[in-house]
Amino acid sequence: MAEFFRDLGLAFIPLFIAMDAVGTLPIFLGLSENMAPRERIRMVRYAMLTASGLGLGFIALGKIVFWLMGIEVYDFLVAGGLILFILAARELLLERRGEQVAADGGMIGVVPLGTPLIVGPAVLTTLLLLIDRYQGALGITAVVVAFFINVAIAWLIFAQGNRIAGFLGRSGLRAVSKIAMLLLAAIAVMMIREGVTQILGAL
Repeated sequence: MAEFFRDLGLAFIPLFIAMDAVGTLPIFLGLSENMAPRERIRMVRYAMLTASGLGLGFIALGKIVFWLMGIEVYDFLVAGGLILFILAARELLLERRGEQVAADGGMIGVVPLGTPLIVGPAVLTTLLLLIDRYQGALGITAVVVAFFINVAIAWLIFAQGNRIAGFLGRSGLRAVSKIAMLLLAAIAVMMIREGVTQILGAL
């Protein structure tokens, strides 16, 4: 049992860093700037269900699916980066977007919040490495539990979105939204750069 908790702790830390829910919170607030509180809660629910399903599915079948489809992690980096960059550019350039965002809250919870922001290439790569490292039923269970603890922490952080939005007010949310979209664009460029670098390194 002591070995299980040791593996759990060792798996939790890299997943916590890779998921970075605290760092994603400003982007979440930016994406949900014009949403009603109920729609923001719905967005969080979709995001966490997507993140949980993707992470669990990747633990179970990730290697096989990637191998069958010929997909590498750097392919995921480039694809995720392109999606994020297009979204960030659209949010920065379009002024009247409130109704569209509110209507698409569930979809935004799936992409880009659920993936690739919460569970993206960094988390998937970390899961892949952890599954390779901690073999056996106890080791894999420790990785799964560590992953779901991190998802629960992210859920708690994003669940405070309504309180934070109320505290910031409309003008504060507007400012956070613009800054968050710039950060999102920078993250997108970083993901694309890392993916292209890995592709060139593999040639």
